[in-house]
Amino acid sequence: MAAEEGGSPFNIHPMDQFVIKPLFGDGEILWYTPTNMTLWMGVAVLAVIGLLVLGTRRRAMVPSRSQSVAEEIYTFVHKMVEDIAGKAGLKYFPYIMTLFMFILLANIVGLLPLSFTSTSHIAVTATMAIAVFLSVTILGIVKSGTKFLSLFWISDAPLPLRPILAVIEIISYFVRPVSHSIRLAGNMMAGHAVIKVFAGFAGALGIGAVAPIVAIMAVYGLEMLVVVIQAYVFTILTCVYLNDALHPGH
Repeated sequence: MAAEEGGSPFNIHPMDQFVIKPLFGDGEILWYTPTNMTLWMGVAVLAVIGLLVLGTRRRAMVPSRSQSVAEEIYTFVHKMVEDIAGKAGLKYFPYIMTLFMFILLANIVGLLPLSFTSTSHIAVTATMAIAVFLSVTILGIVKSGTKFLSLFWISDAPLPLRPILAVIEIISYFVRPVSHSIRLAGNMMAGHAVIKVFAGFAGALGIGAVAPIVAIMAVYGLEMLVVVIQAYVFTILTCVYLNDALHPGH
């Protein structure tokens, strides 16, 4: 039957899982159309609220498991911001904490069966990266004025090299949102695509699919680590950019 319908059992399409579809009907997707991405981004937001708000509403000296997790994450991100951006950076801790929690929970819910990984789409990660880029740039200009330009002028370098280094620094600065967004989306997409390929092999081989199933388990375990690491990387880079805006001369 599969052959009649135009396909071998090994005809696997790992990228189909990233297609954005409307939740209701099959019409054109407009800016206000509810989609599978809308749904799973909403699920991620609800998960954040569930952990940080509902999970800590009955705070106690002997914390519950949800309170312990929330407090550990809070302490971890707070220390990260303070260590990288200094005491001045703590003023912007709520924004960075929100970024970290949304990315982390969006990555985690994307590992659920039949779910959709919103952070695998460049539209989502680029929006967050551009927001970070514009925020820290405007903050740096407002806080430091023309001194912010010292970020691009390497005063410790030999004088003949400084203009060349300045051009390189300017280019690298404006490439930040590109690398910031592609790193997260690329890693999320690659891991899920690999799992889909092995899952396709397992389905095609039937009862002889021991090796693909073992591979799926291994890659899935790796993905559980990657979703946390990618949330951490996105957040720590945000802290680095914030530190550049607050202390451009350093």
